[in-house]
Amino acid sequence: MLEQLAADDEVEFVEEDVLMQTAFTPNDTSYTSQWHYSETTGGLRAPAAWDKATGQGVVVAVLDTGYRPHIDLNANLLPGYDMISDAFIGNDSNGRDSDARDNGDWTNAGECGNGQPTSFRASSWHGTHVAGTIAAVTNNNRGVAGVAYNAKIVPVRVLGKCGGYTSDIADGIIWAAGGSVSGVPANANPAKVINMSLGGSGACSATTQNAINQARGLGAVVVIAAGNSNDNSTNYTPGNCSGVVNVAATNRQGGRASYSNFGTNIDVAAPGGQMTSANDPNGVLSTYNTGSTTPGSDSYGYSQGTSMAAPHVAGVAALIKQVKPSATPDEIETILKTSSRSFPASCSGCGTGIVDANAAVTAAMPAAGGGGTVTNLSATTNNWLHYTITVPTGMKTLSATISGGTGDADLFVRRGARPTTTTFDCRPYLEGNNENCSFSNPVADTWHVSIRAYSSFTGVNLVVAYNP
Repeated sequence: MLEQLAADDEVEFVEEDVLMQTAFTPNDTSYTSQWHYSETTGGLRAPAAWDKATGQGVVVAVLDTGYRPHIDLNANLLPGYDMISDAFIGNDSNGRDSDARDNGDWTNAGECGNGQPTSFRASSWHGTHVAGTIAAVTNNNRGVAGVAYNAKIVPVRVLGKCGGYTSDIADGIIWAAGGSVSGVPANANPAKVINMSLGGSGACSATTQNAINQARGLGAVVVIAAGNSNDNSTNYTPGNCSGVVNVAATNRQGGRASYSNFGTNIDVAAPGGQMTSANDPNGVLSTYNTGSTTPGSDSYGYSQGTSMAAPHVAGVAALIKQVKPSATPDEIETILKTSSRSFPASCSGCGTGIVDANAAVTAAMPAAGGGGTVTNLSATTNNWLHYTITVPTGMKTLSATISGGTGDADLFVRRGARPTTTTFDCRPYLEGNNENCSFSNPVADTWHVSIRAYSSFTGVNLVVAYNP
């Protein structure tokens, strides 16, 4: 066993001879422009994570403006729902229905009341951009990559012209997670990750909090964009609701993006970009549409915001959920926070760090099995051979077995200290040299495995193994 060899004065050092491989690099034509995935300073460090997880089998709901059918998204889209009840906001004249497509959310000056907006605003195609960051079709020699590119997206349309109502958003949260909403057919593909790149000023409403509580109770982690007002995030909802993962935005240098909200209720940060002009490559690149009002054709474009940061985190949450399907919303949040890396630039009030996809997936993965074998052992009557093995957390079994040789060897196993003839956790005490000790759900600790010569023995083999 490695521990025993390392203790031998004749051995300089002991280490595993690990097989190394290159990290996966997608062949998408614009992937090299997605610094927010690959760069080690301000990026997500996704390539190494993709060697371990791609989001396979995980459903992510995107509560946003809906989606546009897009050649780089379509294969990863599941049926969604248009939860907008107001005909003007929905801009489709038919209220709630099963068509979650984005018809455009452009507004003319003053159209939203109180003189807002002050000038024409083009359609944002916001939900399409967010969805692409999470799960754009990847390695298809086209366009862009997604963080969890084998996950599936359930689009839930809750935003339209001038925004969206709390009641529609709350129903969208519940429906996305598989809960029941009056008058709406059940979601056939309940999400375990919900992304909400939306919000506004004010306290968390009881309606929103109740919806989040229901979603969490159904096993969905809720990821929120903290807001883009360069202000205290505790004043913005739904990021100030309980039980959510509230996400600030960082720039390419890993510091707080100038627009990002900040505060004590921020959990983590992620790349949101910081642009000084249209199509600035320091923004986040994802799927888009060319239409300035009604839908045009498929395109790709840069954007910035905590709205762009949140889907990076939602994508990593999907990677975590793939490697650890049993992970609860709280466990996913803990993994995201404890595996995040320190900020390389100033980011006060940005949470525990920048989400690190590779570190998060590694932390979520079950521990590998291990153990060792020692052969051709011998000892004279009443003498002992002592070995140790460190069992990590999460192991389901631990076994120690001796076999072969001549004479009579007795096996002893004890956790935390060397066994004696009177103090042990297992002692088969059989005649001969074929003995086994097995444990279910062994405590993570140093375990001592000893062999005593009841009578002199030689040629005995010892095998110790633990497995998840």
